[in-house]
Amino acid sequence: MRFAFPVEECYAAGGAAMELPVEELMPRLLPVEDCDLSEDFDPTVPPRTPQEYLKRVQIEAAKCPDVVVAQIDPRKLKKKQTVNISLSGCLPAPEGYSPTLKWQQQQVAHFSAVRQSVNKHRNHWKSQHLDSNVTMPKSDDEEGWKKFCLGEKLYLNTGVQVPSDENQGIDYVQVGFPPLLSIVSRMNQATVTSILEYLINWFSEKEFSSELGRWLYGLLACLEKPLLPEAHSLIRQLARRCSEVRVLEENKNEERVSALNLLICLVGRYFDQHDLADAPS
Repeated sequence: MRFAFPVEECYAAGGAAMELPVEELMPRLLPVEDCDLSEDFDPTVPPRTPQEYLKRVQIEAAKCPDVVVAQIDPRKLKKKQTVNISLSGCLPAPEGYSPTLKWQQQQVAHFSAVRQSVNKHRNHWKSQHLDSNVTMPKSDDEEGWKKFCLGEKLYLNTGVQVPSDENQGIDYVQVGFPPLLSIVSRMNQATVTSILEYLINWFSEKEFSSELGRWLYGLLACLEKPLLPEAHSLIRQLARRCSEVRVLEENKNEERVSALNLLICLVGRYFDQHDLADAPS
């Protein structure tokens, strides 16, 4: 691949010191003749006259290779760089399951109150010590966060039975940690967006679950407005996926359909993505 020199260098490189290809990438607007300088001209010191500056540009341009190959470390690239953008809206709710406008307005009002409470008490909960069994993964640990939020039982799709004996307590490693205020209050916006992306990626290939739903709701409650472009794209992707799963929901489980309706409602009504909101029944 050939690269054009910077505009300034192309204009200045006009003498024998610079051998340009026969077919130039950009035409010269101003002719620049080769500069006649004194024998004591030193290109390593700052130029003192316009002629010395132009001569120095010619010398530097002559040293530029015709072909430049970028050395790229693939480890520094994100695994998923391709962004698929869909301009379509959400699929309509199954007949008889479309939420009313009043219901949507109630959910938005309640969600707004939850967000205000989270912001008000964030510093308090952030200062609280986490239980000894809670170890939050690093922000870029996608698999670690999936296990943390969803639990190893769901993540690994194992048939491990979670103990129901109250004396034994709940094995959160197996069933997933809930989005407690003491946990989510420790997350900055970059972490919130990253975890949201991890879970939406999971949801794009898996079924909806209560563990997933509670974390999506909790992360949305921590998502600051105005939305960053990445977060904007993620929540729209989430609403569309919810509408797809809602249509395919077998036996139309009311609890699950209601949870999907809620997420679509929050994206469409609270975060102002009105083209994705359900039309009131």
